[in-house]
Amino acid sequence: MAVTTPSTIDDSFRKRFSKSAELYQRSRAAIAGGITHDSRNFAPFPIYVERAEGSRKWDVDGNELLDHWMGHGALLLGHNHPDVVAAVAEQVHRGTHYGACHELEVAWAEQIQRLIPSAEWVRFTMSGTEATMLAMRDARAYTGREKVIRFAGHFHGWHDYAMAGYQPPFDTPTSTGVPAGVAQSMLVAYPNNIESVRELLDAHPGEVAAVIVEPGGGSNGIIPTNVDFLKQLRTLCTERNVVLIFDEVITGFRYSPGGAQQLYGVTPDVTTLAKIVAGGLPGGAVVGKHDILNVQSFTGELHHDRYERVLQQGTFNANPMSAAAGLTALQLVGEGWPTQQAAEAGEQLRVALRDVFERRGVAGVVLGEASVFQILLGEGMEEAVATTDVQRLMAGRGAVNTLRKAMLLNGVDLMRSGGFTSIVHEDAELAKTVEAFDRSLEALQREGLA
Repeated sequence: MAVTTPSTIDDSFRKRFSKSAELYQRSRAAIAGGITHDSRNFAPFPIYVERAEGSRKWDVDGNELLDHWMGHGALLLGHNHPDVVAAVAEQVHRGTHYGACHELEVAWAEQIQRLIPSAEWVRFTMSGTEATMLAMRDARAYTGREKVIRFAGHFHGWHDYAMAGYQPPFDTPTSTGVPAGVAQSMLVAYPNNIESVRELLDAHPGEVAAVIVEPGGGSNGIIPTNVDFLKQLRTLCTERNVVLIFDEVITGFRYSPGGAQQLYGVTPDVTTLAKIVAGGLPGGAVVGKHDILNVQSFTGELHHDRYERVLQQGTFNANPMSAAAGLTALQLVGEGWPTQQAAEAGEQLRVALRDVFERRGVAGVVLGEASVFQILLGEGMEEAVATTDVQRLMAGRGAVNTLRKAMLLNGVDLMRSGGFTSIVHEDAELAKTVEAFDRSLEALQREGLA
């Protein structure tokens, strides 16, 4: 799979993945924008995968690829873990959708309670986007306030509220079609700067319902979070009677079995979960304090149930298939070793990738924690990390499009600027990733791109 011809990276990519190019042309005639998830937008075309197993996936051209996307981070146990597959296979014969409550959803919620420190109660959704949207609604209902503070560059899904402050310029929603009133209800603070939060609270006294943060760092660790900052944020929110929401869609069960909150010793009021929570199938959850999530409870009193509670529906919430996969996966997570093993692989990989940067003399940094890694190219990245220069850090991710193509040509698929390790990323897989990175940087140097 190594690049051995003198042709350019782009030319080699087009030849190696020609059937993906054909499928992309078909897709553009049938699917709006040609893709079904914006992060899969990739020039000149995305790859199309046919099957996956363990740490590998195979594309429509027959290329075997070592996978670091891992289902956008959902697959801590790798592709097709036998216990999860068996649970889903058994459930599909029992029924895919009852349109009713069932025991699996109760057992699933109970397992989340055992693992996540803040999970006094659980409410299921079908995605991380739905979870953060519901968490904000719950916080607003609980406090009677409307504004929410979020941090520049942190990602909380793609609903209207999450689009304010995600990408620079942070005073303009990342997506068009967002009502001005919605965007104005979101206040943007600066990551790792407690004074920027305090200033917003002072400027909007009695108006802020919640603060939402990615505890493992904005945009999946590209903007690292300082643990002391999280502790200060916890104290400040308590002092101001503001709901603290941890978006643990990525970090939940990955940074520790109890998420970043367990690892850092900082317990939020509400936590949003997705990805690993459903074992590789669609699913998410909002968990938190009883008195906050009680805004979703029915009392039987007509006025309360119509005017004083939070409505949430969702046809596939806690469906039996997702519940079977999620419960099985989290039972394994509860043993502790999957998170630890994946985290050890992540640290081993980060160290080795940094060594390649140094040996090649290429400017860049390798970030991440536990089983997450991010590769940012360019000069001045160390200073950007030290100063939490959000715009510079996010710009560093934008330079990796060609790197990902080179890595694909060398048999490894990165999730844009990095990705995840899992229990199926062992020494051989890590060595392959490092060798591919070395060859890819060499190719970028040869073309004057690094």
